[in-house]
Amino acid sequence: MKKLMNKKVFAVILFTALVIVPIMGMASGDLGDFGLTGENGADSIGLGNADVKEIVNNIIVVILGFLGLIAVVLILIGGFMWMTAGGNEERVKKGRQFIINGVIGLVIILAAYAIAKFVIENLQTATGA
Repeated sequence: MKKLMNKKVFAVILFTALVIVPIMGMASGDLGDFGLTGENGADSIGLGNADVKEIVNNIIVVILGFLGLIAVVLILIGGFMWMTAGGNEERVKKGRQFIINGVIGLVIILAAYAIAKFVIENLQTATGA
């Protein structure tokens, strides 16, 4: 039963990461222009001319956003386990532990985001960007 639950959780996370997130990005136009446009060589192959600090910042935000999504999924799974426990103390305890772990994960992710934002902003200020 536990292996089946782990496989289902992994399947949901993998589906979300590989299908839902890119579709949402395409719908909102956040994935950029993939066409060969522009006169500049970087523009013609779709590279762009963004600053390295901005690229690193965007990568950090995407990774932390994905980790936040995983933490929220853990909280939802814990809530589902708790609500469907039917008085089974072991499942209630397990669901509560999922919720606690998810909340701790969210706190760590938010702290990592705050630290990364602080460091990147200070680097931009120090380098005159």
